Amino acid sequence: MTAPTILLVEDDPPLRTLTARALQENGYIVRPAATAPEMWATFEAGPVDLILLDIMLPGTSGIDLCKAIRQRSTVPIIFISARGSETDRVVGLELGADDYLAKPFSTRELVARVRAVLRRGGIEEQRRAVPSNKAEFDGLTVDFARRELYSRSGAMIPLTGAEFDLLASFLGHPQRVIARERLIELSRARIGDSSDRSIDVLVSRLRRKLAADDKPAPIITVRGVGYMLNAGVARI
Repeated sequence: MTAPTILLVEDDPPLRTLTARALQENGYIVRPAATAPEMWATFEAGPVDLILLDIMLPGTSGIDLCKAIRQRSTVPIIFISARGSETDRVVGLELGADDYLAKPFSTRELVARVRAVLRRGGIEEQRRAVPSNKAEFDGLTVDFARRELYSRSGAMIPLTGAEFDLLASFLGHPQRVIARERLIELSRARIGDSSDRSIDVLVSRLRRKLAADDKPAPIITVRGVGYMLNAGVARI
């Protein structure tokens, strides 16, 4: 099972170390960053399931970073800040953050809030739904650890990060209709915006890559609702 990945953006070295250690001890993968440039480099390096974002950062503030992140991603964000007034919390939430954690905070509260936000977004559910490293469906093979898809002949089919996240969402819920809104939550697809149209475009791209010469892709459209992976999934 792949643990959720958390991007921790905190410029205080001792607090960054302690927070990262607490999250790692509770089973999370942590990618630390101290500044905005470090955050963007880490964000682009691979899938992120949640961002813990300090508001008071050197250079670009956490507020500005949150605005920029929301222009391109629906990834869950928890603000962490020494300013814990009601006004500060409301501003953070109105900017698109999913929660607000005031300093100083306990490890227990930190982990509880992280779990709650991930559970709300369906991330932990998705991780539990894909417990093994590999799966087969419709003659295709997926390696979750390497984030790779292999064709019926064994050739690797190149997928973007957003396409793989979407495929993993379908594989976690085979032969079940998934609404477009739910697909946005499950895949956290970073494709510019989180509209129904963006998901339609992403599904279309994924279909083209899953289709074979003699058969269409096993993703069907349920008109007015969403999509369904019309194939069984076997864990291997």
